[in-house]
Amino acid sequence: MQFTTPIPIQKSNFQIDYNSKIVSLGSCFAVNMGEKLDYFKFQNSLNPFGILFHPLALEKIISKAILKEEFTEDDIFFHNERWHSFDVHSDLSASDKKAFLKSLNTNLKKLEIDLMKSSHIIITLGTSWVYRKIDSDSIVANCHKVPQNAFKKELLSVETSKKSLERIIIAISKVNPKAKIIFTISPVRHIKDGFTENQWSKANLISATQEILNQNSEIVNYFPSYEIMMDELRDYRFYAEDMIHPNPTAINYIWKRFSEAWISEETLLVMQELENIQKGLHHRPFNSESEQHLIFLAKLQNRMAVLERQFPFMKF
Repeated sequence: MQFTTPIPIQKSNFQIDYNSKIVSLGSCFAVNMGEKLDYFKFQNSLNPFGILFHPLALEKIISKAILKEEFTEDDIFFHNERWHSFDVHSDLSASDKKAFLKSLNTNLKKLEIDLMKSSHIIITLGTSWVYRKIDSDSIVANCHKVPQNAFKKELLSVETSKKSLERIIIAISKVNPKAKIIFTISPVRHIKDGFTENQWSKANLISATQEILNQNSEIVNYFPSYEIMMDELRDYRFYAEDMIHPNPTAINYIWKRFSEAWISEETLLVMQELENIQKGLHHRPFNSESEQHLIFLAKLQNRMAVLERQFPFMKF
């Protein structure tokens, strides 16, 4: 008896293996998937500018990197004893102005290189709701706890998001025409915007990505993270305690579905060995000096050495 309605996902013709170079950008669910890629030792660059929730924020930082623009003093501001930029997440904010600017531009250069070398770029879109800074009339990526009355809240239309995603695709394709772009919608519920408003926001993102997909099928792909959570899992037992974020069981399941569609069979075998090694590394023995444990560690070191010789970029 079938107790779920599985989302049909076609196996990709451009599969990920350990030679692939991946860039993961976007919302907090991008972090969940990026951490899986890191756990399995893929060559992955994850959110160098922190979590970015909406298409315009992602477009701005991608364009800035590709056009070789730099952050200047005009792009940063001082608030609550720290330096911030409205274009990046507060995780990057710092108390030292020069160090902050240097860090932003170092990350920008790295993103440029990563985008040019990447085989797969995974972009996770979180919301269509944005905040516009009133005095500058510019949409921000993060408000950095600046008083709410400094902003106006807006919903990006399907057309605005679509055009933004089109510009992202064009910019990437100019410097890396071979890269495959995978769009996905975050299953994280933005219910602080309102229940209906959250669905409205997600619907606009889905509409924009589907229109893009129809026009750019050779370059652009879609993975249904949101749909798996809503239509295949669709149960509160798959949410964390906040009832907003997917819990580890849901994340593991969505990762499994992604792996089945996007990761090569040969690579899945290597991943199984990696998982066994990772579990071994986290094993806590009763007696760390016992002969049995020392033999176990020696075998573990040999298994790691085999993979490091096969894949020199892997570090344990």
